[in-house]
Amino acid sequence: SAIDPSCLCGSCRGKGTKTEGKEVSVKVPPGCDNGNQLRVRGEGDRGTRGGPAGDLYIAVKVAGSSEFQREGFDIYTESSVSAWDAMLGTQVVVKTIDGNAEIKIPGGTQPETRMRIRGRGVPKLGKPGERGDHYVTMKVDIPKSLSSEQAEKVKLLQAEMKK
Repeated sequence: SAIDPSCLCGSCRGKGTKTEGKEVSVKVPPGCDNGNQLRVRGEGDRGTRGGPAGDLYIAVKVAGSSEFQREGFDIYTESSVSAWDAMLGTQVVVKTIDGNAEIKIPGGTQPETRMRIRGRGVPKLGKPGERGDHYVTMKVDIPKSLSSEQAEKVKLLQAEMKK
């Protein structure tokens, strides 16, 4: 006893449900990354024959950032200091995902030195209070041109350093 297709409902084709769009508010927990799935109970498809609605599953896709690089729970950025500040040491303010943080740059810092700010990375999903770290790669700005007076002073310093 087959069902005559002409007798089926045109909008649901005999399934008893229709596809409808619905806006749902979802709280994304801190630390979510690409590929994580969020479940919203009771917001999925309607159950068959009047049964309860199923769950809605959402695949997370995190937008990239021009300021921050993320690797797992760690964040990577860059900061620049002058050659003089790299030689003598200084304090710099760096932007983190939680706002600004001040870090100490010790005298003698070399180009590409990586500084770590513990606990200022991404919160670890499902582990309250635990976070990754924020790493800052130091870029050293070297003057492209010096006046003759400045060049003479640098040469004096160079001679002094060779002793």
